[in-house]
Amino acid sequence: MKLHPVILSGGSGTRLWPLSREHMPKQFLPLLGPDTMLQATLGRLEGLGGVAEPLVVCNEAHRFLVAEQMRQIGNEPLQIIIEPVGRNTAPALTLAALDLVGRDHGREADPIMVALPADSVIGDVGALQRALSEGAVLAEAGYLVALGVVPTSPSTAYGYICAGERIEDTGVDTARSMTAFVEKPDIDVARDYVDSGDWLWNSGVFMMKVSVWLSELDRHRGDIARACRNAMGNGHGDGVFFRPGATEFIDCPSDSIDYAVMERAVGSNIAGAARSAVVPLDAGWSDIGAWSTLWEQQAQDSHGNVIQGDVYPHSTEGSLIISQHRLLATVGLSDMVIVETADAVLVAKKGSVQDVKEVVSRLRAEGRTEHINHRKVHRPWGTYEVMDSGPGFQVKRLTINSGAAISLQKHRRRAEHWVVVVGRARVVRGEETFTLEENQSAYVPEGTIHRLENPGTEPLEIIEVQTGSYLGEDDIVRLDDNYHREHGD
Repeated sequence: MKLHPVILSGGSGTRLWPLSREHMPKQFLPLLGPDTMLQATLGRLEGLGGVAEPLVVCNEAHRFLVAEQMRQIGNEPLQIIIEPVGRNTAPALTLAALDLVGRDHGREADPIMVALPADSVIGDVGALQRALSEGAVLAEAGYLVALGVVPTSPSTAYGYICAGERIEDTGVDTARSMTAFVEKPDIDVARDYVDSGDWLWNSGVFMMKVSVWLSELDRHRGDIARACRNAMGNGHGDGVFFRPGATEFIDCPSDSIDYAVMERAVGSNIAGAARSAVVPLDAGWSDIGAWSTLWEQQAQDSHGNVIQGDVYPHSTEGSLIISQHRLLATVGLSDMVIVETADAVLVAKKGSVQDVKEVVSRLRAEGRTEHINHRKVHRPWGTYEVMDSGPGFQVKRLTINSGAAISLQKHRRRAEHWVVVVGRARVVRGEETFTLEENQSAYVPEGTIHRLENPGTEPLEIIEVQTGSYLGEDDIVRLDDNYHREHGD
């Protein structure tokens, strides 16, 4: 029996703005240690026997982040499936299931999937692995399985699963039937649930055979199943990436695993329907859905503060304070969240941080960009950071990884001047190819074909000065690209 991890990495993490952005959401951030949340999710599977290479489902903007962060920890994906648009977790899991159907698994005729959100926190990895092993036994027996978190408080931030009678004759002592799903109840109902001892938080971790998932989806949401089959049938591979057909997937309805199948399967009297089970998980779980949760998850000083970066707190208590770029001093504050980044600062009462998403909505509605990218933007070849800008000019710092290159490109409305700060650059400019050493520079006129490459073994640092009437990233005409990108992505 082998487990096939399906890592669902499509979240946007808007409640953790300004650290979390659309192009760098929370699952790609090291919020609670040196590893990012995605890397930590993958790391929890190490040492668990019979685990196959993971499938990751993400969106187009995150594909290189996923690949790079997996490479950093030596984790080779089976496939990275790129959703043309976000359609929630049920279609995402279905794309992965259909991918597994089309593979040769040897003697394993019907693989068991374990759907794992990429942005969860687990304090006790051993407890998680034991729950996964128990869930695998139930999934092998044909159950739809959920891992339900033993609640520590009557929280209104999570969905709840009602655990019914103990399931006999499975070999899993903790297994209980699922009798109800409830999405984020009010505080009085949540308190009653926790007091009863029969309700568990929905962790978002689900396990089942591929055939069971597809059969139940056909039964309850045939429209999703058909759209996903059409999209996978019209998709195409690109190395480790697989792109389902965009036209077909755009027509797919949006729904979660919970609503599309699990909730409908609970107590179903339909002949041949799968049985459902829940395995309790007591492992220090959290989804870090708000800044207040991040404060709770970290060690606090004697004043109840969590401090990161260059911070001087005076007469301050019970607060989360993060500074990334400068000295941040506080005086006479309590129960606050203060987060400083290069281009935005958040100041909020800890009890109001759920409303941060409204700030993001406002930024989006006003056509601003602070919710999309940080000043440092990741690209498959490295990063760039906007240092300064004004009418008709922009200054960037480019960091090009060893052996990497930007695309062969030209710009319609801007010229560029490059200065090598660290390393050695190979430059294509029109018909010329030449090398720039440290402190040397080159000018690229508007409309000239060009490319930068790092032939060295260390990162190449370039200061780029752009001048022109338009300096947007979409003013890139790509003629050749090692990463098969289009336009300004």
